[in-house]
Amino acid sequence: MAGRTRIAVAGAGLIGRRHVAAIHAAKGADLASIVDPAEEARAFAAEAGAPLFASLEEMLASGGADGVILATPNRLHVEGALACIAAGLPVLVEKPLAADVAGGEAIVAAGRAAGVPVLTGHHRRYNPLVAKAREMIAAGALGRIAAVQGQTWFMKPDPYFEADWRRREGAGPIYLNLIHDIDLLRHLCGEIVRVHAMEANAVRGNEVEDTAVILLGFAGGALGTVNVCDTAVAPWSWELTARENPAYPATGETCYWIGGTRGSLALPNLALWTHEGAPDWWRPISSTRPVHGFGDPLVEQARHFAAVIRGEETPLVDGEEGLSSLRVIEAIKRSARSGETVRLG
Repeated sequence: MAGRTRIAVAGAGLIGRRHVAAIHAAKGADLASIVDPAEEARAFAAEAGAPLFASLEEMLASGGADGVILATPNRLHVEGALACIAAGLPVLVEKPLAADVAGGEAIVAAGRAAGVPVLTGHHRRYNPLVAKAREMIAAGALGRIAAVQGQTWFMKPDPYFEADWRRREGAGPIYLNLIHDIDLLRHLCGEIVRVHAMEANAVRGNEVEDTAVILLGFAGGALGTVNVCDTAVAPWSWELTARENPAYPATGETCYWIGGTRGSLALPNLALWTHEGAPDWWRPISSTRPVHGFGDPLVEQARHFAAVIRGEETPLVDGEEGLSSLRVIEAIKRSARSGETVRLG
């Protein structure tokens, strides 16, 4: 398949609308259609210049798409992904890949059996600064990674929870937000092999958590902590520091810190801290920031997905990667319920 590639977007909510804008901006990609049963989606589809289908089945039957981005609610991911795979269409499933590990395994197995590419929408991996951080770590700039810290604090306003599903199990910040951070830390620091977690819903009292603190054990021996809270007014989250989404006010703060035997790296400002001459806390310490590219990771993800559909590239974040991050999230929830350390793999 050559030239431009037609991509349908299922789900016209907040993230679905961002995917539509990304497709419009992406090289080699065209918006095929929008799928959403809501009446308000009609005006949005007309504005986007795309046909609107009320159901995924109708869109698939039309034969007007080369691939599909699923931006539907989590509980619909498995059904939608399996339908796309059965139709032979490559599918990019928004994170999390599924509402549970069993569903994610079903998607991955179906894609593998059919030979249909399955991607997971962990778009942060497409950010040029993340690619630069991974390159620096691989080149040994940090030495051996010993300690990792991640923080994601922000305030979700009360109207956010007017949608009932956002107050229910599986829709808290662990599943909806922390999974992005877990995926990036896996991408940069290696596999997570054990977790120990605590969570609380003391502020809002919803069925879902509003705060969680997690200990992480990495395969390479490093230990880490991650802290997520969606009821704290604070500037320390990827959303408010990475400048990926103009909807969020940008700050000059950082939210990840990766410490190694030769140096430490802060993200997203890419400050590499090293001692002068040799690693020694008595020596002067200072930071440098490498040159890196800029770009909207959602646009790059859309471009990459179109290239995968055409067979020109292999998936950067395939279904297996999405499933691995989902396994960590599910282990975190199990640990929070039991109060025990949960081992993976």
